[in-house]
Amino acid sequence: MRRIMTASQPDSSRGALATAARLIVVKVGTRVLTRPDGLLDTSRIESLGHQFDTLLAAGKQVILVSSGAVGAGMGRMGLSRRPAELAHLQAMAAIGQSGLIEAYERVLRAQGRHVAQVLLVADDFKDRARYLNIRNTLRALLDYQAIPIINENDTVSVEELKTSFGDNDRLAALVATLLGAPLLVLLSDVDGLYNRHPDEPGAAALATVPHIDTTVEALARDRAGGLSKGGMASKIAAARIVTESGGHCIIASGRDDDVLPRIMRGETVGTLFPGRTAAMPAWKRWLGWSADVRGTVTVDAGARDAVVATGRSLLAAGVRTVDGTFTTGDLVALSDAAGNVFARGLVNYSAAELQQIRGLKTDRIAAVLGYCPYDEVIHRDNLAVIRRDGSTNGSF
Repeated sequence: MRRIMTASQPDSSRGALATAARLIVVKVGTRVLTRPDGLLDTSRIESLGHQFDTLLAAGKQVILVSSGAVGAGMGRMGLSRRPAELAHLQAMAAIGQSGLIEAYERVLRAQGRHVAQVLLVADDFKDRARYLNIRNTLRALLDYQAIPIINENDTVSVEELKTSFGDNDRLAALVATLLGAPLLVLLSDVDGLYNRHPDEPGAAALATVPHIDTTVEALARDRAGGLSKGGMASKIAAARIVTESGGHCIIASGRDDDVLPRIMRGETVGTLFPGRTAAMPAWKRWLGWSADVRGTVTVDAGARDAVVATGRSLLAAGVRTVDGTFTTGDLVALSDAAGNVFARGLVNYSAAELQQIRGLKTDRIAAVLGYCPYDEVIHRDNLAVIRRDGSTNGSF
């Protein structure tokens, strides 16, 4: 793992990042927005509203991904325990969502700002037409200098509270990649990523994590229970999505009343995860994290290196196994022999065809199939690398 900087060390990249980032996506977690009794912390929302106003006055654009609907609904209904049944969870989300937006609207309207509620489901990102429509709508809202407030549409998404986006950290990362936002700020109840559990002696927040790998992921220490589904592990996963696509991510404390202006002043606040030097094209961002995968193609080490290290296309010779039922033009995941997913792309052959030509050199494809419409199984223009180190749980 590359060197990790502690908060006591200066990071000269912060000022340049703050200056360059005109569009900022901010995610606020449930633990930041609610009191211990589950009710919305209106003073915290008021603080966030003032911070958003400061950013807008400085010429920035802000998109907010806000958790807290279920917790707010529980507080309004006097519940002390999160319901177990999906329908009751969705009811709490419906009751709480209205109060959540009302609180933001009240604070920001007093400052002459407008908010816009945007409720999304996972399928909105998987479908290319809907994906582009979301992007166009959000851009139009920003043109009106409104603040889009995004949450998952819990009341209609059957899978949301189980396996859909998973949590709003991932939703925020997908929104950031959708728009090519240069900066995602994840506001939490801790100051950033710590070198050990925050409660342990000698624990220190890390100022900069240059590269996310398994060592960094092992630093995540989630707390069980409570109102929040997220945790540090989900925030690191979100940071990986954004940094692989070329953006930057900062995890910081949402309980700091000046956290966003401080970040924009280039101060060393929270933990910075710098992005790659080159931003990923919009088409590949959709392929890499939003489109629906239809199958998995396992490749050998040479093919993985060619795709990841040199940006080459995938050839049939590097294919080892084929899983799933897919046709030409479908999106598939690329995996190494250990099951680690590292890329996704549009395949030029069906699963049945690929089963016949896997492991073959290109000049033998016509002899086996009777035709050879493409030299590549997946062309590099339709292929997005989503993980560069040697391990993943395949959840990307």
